Amino acid sequence: MTMLVLALIAGALVGLALGGLGGGGSMLAVPALIYLLGFTAAQATTASLLIVTVTSLTGLIAHARAGRVRWRTGALFAAAGLPAAAATGALSSAIPGAVLTAAFALLAAIAAWRMLTPRRSTGPVRRAGPGRSAATGAGLGAVTGLLGVGGGFLAVAALVSVLALPMAEAVGTSLLVISANAAAALAPRLGSAASMDWAVVGPFTAAAILGAWDGKRLADKLSGAALQKIFAIALLAVAALMLLDALT
Repeated sequence: MTMLVLALIAGALVGLALGGLGGGGSMLAVPALIYLLGFTAAQATTASLLIVTVTSLTGLIAHARAGRVRWRTGALFAAAGLPAAAATGALSSAIPGAVLTAAFALLAAIAAWRMLTPRRSTGPVRRAGPGRSAATGAGLGAVTGLLGVGGGFLAVAALVSVLALPMAEAVGTSLLVISANAAAALAPRLGSAASMDWAVVGPFTAAAILGAWDGKRLADKLSGAALQKIFAIALLAVAALMLLDALT
């Protein structure tokens, strides 16, 4: 019963992050699966991709209904990352778990720092050309496949700074990118999905789906800056825990 309760709570938090911020679900899902629910690093990244794919699609529907998704922009951005996500997803099984954990912690810390650092105004943002947009999408896809993360915390920043989308639309469009990248990274791991503990993964995913709808409603009420600050602090705590585990 305790495992079920933990799975439901963790799933709800993952859904809130995806629905409210357009990313960060895997940054919470992976450590929750490892430290709270007893999954190995490899099992956690595979389960996380499954959970994030399904939950992101749910959040995408919610934001699409509010008119916050740039379909063409998101599709082009995601398409550039799909080959990289599939390639690095196949390579991830050859990398030691401690290395994956340390890399994950480093990314979490960098993402948190960027969220907490005030942005300086440098004038109007110019839209990047197709080459730079494709390179950014490919880099995001590579991270998704290698570390088992949807990449939403990076996708939102890229959509705002590289493609000049408003924050609200970047959050919604990010869910389209996450869904595509996570699904591509999950594909080469489907063979190991049968061995997952579905008694845990199932409730976790169901709670995340419900949380995604609540996250979207929460985002409507709270300022983006407040949500971002709260999530950044949580990311720092997660990064510290995972880095400590990787080094010991």
